Amino acid sequence: MLALLHTSPVHVPVFDALRDAAHPGLELRHHVDAGLLERARRDGPEAVAEPVAAALTRAVAEGARAVLCTCSTIGGVAEAAAAGVGVPVLRVDRPMAAAAVAAGPRVLVLAALESTLAPTAALIEEEARRADRPVEVRTRVVDGAWPRFEAGDSEGYLRRVTEAADSVTGADVIVLAQASMAPAREATRVRVPVLASPEPGLAAGAAAARAGDG
Repeated sequence: MLALLHTSPVHVPVFDALRDAAHPGLELRHHVDAGLLERARRDGPEAVAEPVAAALTRAVAEGARAVLCTCSTIGGVAEAAAAGVGVPVLRVDRPMAAAAVAAGPRVLVLAALESTLAPTAALIEEEARRADRPVEVRTRVVDGAWPRFEAGDSEGYLRRVTEAADSVTGADVIVLAQASMAPAREATRVRVPVLASPEPGLAAGAAAARAGDG
C-alpha cells in the first residue's frame, strides 16, 4: 500500500485517476492536512517537521510500504523524516526535477505560491549535482493564480498557469512546481518541454511500495 500525504483535497481524485490508468491494483491511502501548508507558508517548512513526522508514522502504522508527499513546499521535510519511520518517503517532484536537469541547463520554475519556489529550485540544483550537469534555475510566481485556486476556480487557476508558461522565453524546460498545476501542461503551446510532477512521482511511489511488499 502506498500512502500519499497531501495538503489539499484536490489531489485525491488526480492521483486516484493516475493510479487507475497506470498502476491498477495499487492500493492508495490518502492523508490530507491543509494546515501543514498554511503553517509552512507562515513559519517556514521546518516548522512542520514534527507534524509531518507524526503523519508519516501514522501512515506506516496503517500499513503503508512507502509514502509519497505531494506538496512541494514540505517535500524536503518529509524526505528528511524518512529515517525515523522505516519505509521510503518520496517527494512527488524529485523525478520531475531529474527530468528537468536532463532536458537542458536553463530551467524555469513556475509556481503559484512563493513558498514553493526555494524548495523546488534547491531540489533541481541537487539533482544537477547528482547528475554532474550544469543548471541555471530561474523562478517565477504566477500572478493571481493562487487566489483562484483557494476560491475553487480551477479553470481560472489553470488558465493563469497556462498563460504564464506560454510567455516563457530563454528556457530549455519549464517546471510546474506544484502538483495542482499539472493539467495546464496539456494546454500550453510553448515550444519547450513542460514538466509536471504527479505522473512520474506516482510511478516512483508505486515502485517503492511494490519493493516494500516484496
